[in-house]
Amino acid sequence: MSLNPRLVKESFSVIEPVAGKAAAYFYGRLFAENPHLRCMFPPGMDVQRDRLFSALTRIVWSLDSPDSMASFLGQLGRDHRKYGVLPEHYGAIGRALLATVRRFAADVWTDEIEAAWVAAYNAAAELMMRAAQEEAGVSPAWWVAEVVDHERRTPDIAVVTVRPTQRLPFTAGQYVSVQTARWPRVWRPFSIANAPRPDNTLRLHVRSVPGGWVSTTLARDTRIGDAIMLGPPMGTMAPPEPGSRDVLCVAGGTGLAPLKAIIEQIIASGRRPGIHLLYGARTAAELYDLPDLLRMESAFPWLRVVPVVSGDPAYDGMRGRLPEVTQRFHSWAEHEVYVCGPAAMVGETVRRLQEDGVPPARIHRDVTHDER
Repeated sequence: MSLNPRLVKESFSVIEPVAGKAAAYFYGRLFAENPHLRCMFPPGMDVQRDRLFSALTRIVWSLDSPDSMASFLGQLGRDHRKYGVLPEHYGAIGRALLATVRRFAADVWTDEIEAAWVAAYNAAAELMMRAAQEEAGVSPAWWVAEVVDHERRTPDIAVVTVRPTQRLPFTAGQYVSVQTARWPRVWRPFSIANAPRPDNTLRLHVRSVPGGWVSTTLARDTRIGDAIMLGPPMGTMAPPEPGSRDVLCVAGGTGLAPLKAIIEQIIASGRRPGIHLLYGARTAAELYDLPDLLRMESAFPWLRVVPVVSGDPAYDGMRGRLPEVTQRFHSWAEHEVYVCGPAAMVGETVRRLQEDGVPPARIHRDVTHDER
């Protein structure tokens, strides 16, 4: 049967309001029928359940955009190699998924909807398996990296520089999953904060969050010489094409990381577009990377760095929330725009920019990866 995105989307919309229950049922079903698979997952499953539904949502809503779906599923297939996922595991996952959607969409379920889900899952699994197989002969499933520098910039934020033992190819704007020795099988994504370098080092901006296993370990307990593991680079946010427009970057907190990498890449390319960076935090002390950004600004006259503080009325500079601050300047309608930070900030900033005339196709967005 060919893909029927409409039937899949309509039935999935019934499941979305009970996403948490559906994800819990899926993993319960998967592990009950395949107990040997439990060892592939972390001890705590809360974050894993959230990510399952996030990925499923993205797949379902991109079913009628084949190129977008193929790109995302290819990345997932390559990334899942680090978990030890094999082709035979896809059958077990598919059976648990079908049982879950059948149960939680029971009120609208029909044989036609079941066939549509089977066809959609088979197509997705095939794309993931093919990407994993193609990657297997080219690069490792994960990279071991040594911590070569560790700077505590604030009590909760550290800038960690690592050097993989093998070259890790990536594009400015992407992120990697990180596993520490303290928490086996627990992977968390962090954006790479630099463009590719000749010495193969990667810089991560890490905010320790309450209950964050990996972020707290990286920010507070990691030392120079420690080893961590990195998954393959993921993410589709990338620098603008040569000859494109001026650039606006809106960075909240550690959402600065991928945008700084993109700015570095633009500078290294030799191009000279105008770049505005609005860099926001609650207090001036949390503008943890401002000295380095100001050095970049002094060396590249086409870059303007605007620090923004939202929670200190005495701050002697631009004050306010980033979504509002974007509207204090001239129109950004002709700019290529990049937004990264907390999800609420990103969503409101994108909404305001679109209201002010920036076409959606020119807005590239991401949320910070701190334990998300």
